[in-house]
Amino acid sequence: MNPKAPIFRTFGCRLNAYETEAMQAMSTAAGVENAIVINTCAVTSEAVRKARQDIRKLRRAHPDAALIVTGCAAQTDPDSFAAMPEVSHVIGNSEKMAPDTWTRLTPDLIGETEQVQVNDIMSVKETAGHMIDGFATRSRAYVQVQNGCDHRCTFCIIPYGRGNSRSVPAGTVVDQIRNLVGRGYNEVVLTGVDLTSWGADLPGAPPLGNLVQRILRLVPDLPRLRISSIDSIEVDPVLMDCIATEPRLMPHLHLSLQAGDDMILKRMKRRHLSKDAIAFCQQARALRPDLTFGADIIAGFPTETEAMFENSLKLIEACDLTWLHVFPYSPRPGTPAARMPQVNGAVIRARAERLRQAAAQAVHHHLAAQIGKPHRILLENPRMGRTEQFTEVRFDTDQPTGQIIEAPIIGATDQVLLG
Repeated sequence: MNPKAPIFRTFGCRLNAYETEAMQAMSTAAGVENAIVINTCAVTSEAVRKARQDIRKLRRAHPDAALIVTGCAAQTDPDSFAAMPEVSHVIGNSEKMAPDTWTRLTPDLIGETEQVQVNDIMSVKETAGHMIDGFATRSRAYVQVQNGCDHRCTFCIIPYGRGNSRSVPAGTVVDQIRNLVGRGYNEVVLTGVDLTSWGADLPGAPPLGNLVQRILRLVPDLPRLRISSIDSIEVDPVLMDCIATEPRLMPHLHLSLQAGDDMILKRMKRRHLSKDAIAFCQQARALRPDLTFGADIIAGFPTETEAMFENSLKLIEACDLTWLHVFPYSPRPGTPAARMPQVNGAVIRARAERLRQAAAQAVHHHLAAQIGKPHRILLENPRMGRTEQFTEVRFDTDQPTGQIIEAPIIGATDQVLLG
């Protein structure tokens, strides 16, 4: 028997996870029943394939439920999902965040609702600050402050799934964070598609640093503020000052670097060169010595030679990167990179594996350097928490979930610290 409460499945980024929480709240308020919602990702062909696989599996398990597909893959290719016999409805990225959409999916109206509800995402001019009451854990919350992207990197389909950049006003963000802190959250993560473009569409075009500064000033009871993936070339002076002077801004930055070779970066239509990435990391580390960096790196971008790939490997050491998200390149139809000369698939997989091995070595060095040091750790469950640098710490006795404790690091495995 299918449960009455909707089942949600999320693919992709933290922003998608945040939006799933908002959809759950809206669908519950509307009274949606016996539905399955798949929030898809379009960043790689593999992400789309996994979503389709999950759709078929969920339909077999719940033959009588309404199966609703939304997210970036649904936005960029709604017809292909609508053509799947398992799918009842396809909803666009803008529509999924509208309460009226979920009202139309209630049991008494769902039969009258058109199958495909996907409008032109480029026509969307605003992003609402959706208020949510809680997440799966009571320790860390994600707050959407920006959506969309004005850049057109040659490999990326996401602007066509998310639309142009638009920002949540600072006052709305501050109100939401106050609400979350009042509910007991000790860490908030600011998230968006192109986070460092926050504010460009608001009056006066304030930079992201102004938002960070305002949150820390107006929500003094927030212990930890974290920012998610950023474009280092767009980091503003106020944000750099916050990195240097604000201990409540966590010393961990995830950088959208993508490659370490200048020609590949140009063909990607990125806005930085390798020297810019290295200079940023050196400057930020000088301001905040305990800072750790993560980064996105693509293996096997079209035309990438062995020498070009070696430059990406070198970037790991030059920037002192610790946490890597490695993406084997896969062509996305409709992007310029898909029309460029492609690298052999076996070569791509081999290069991705070499990047992962280099990343594992970087993590090993980081973990070893923490042994014997005290760390402030936010507990996500009774036996696991994360340091300010976002390093996972395991305990062999129960700790107070949701609280920040100070504990010495007594050892490490290949992936985590032991407290």
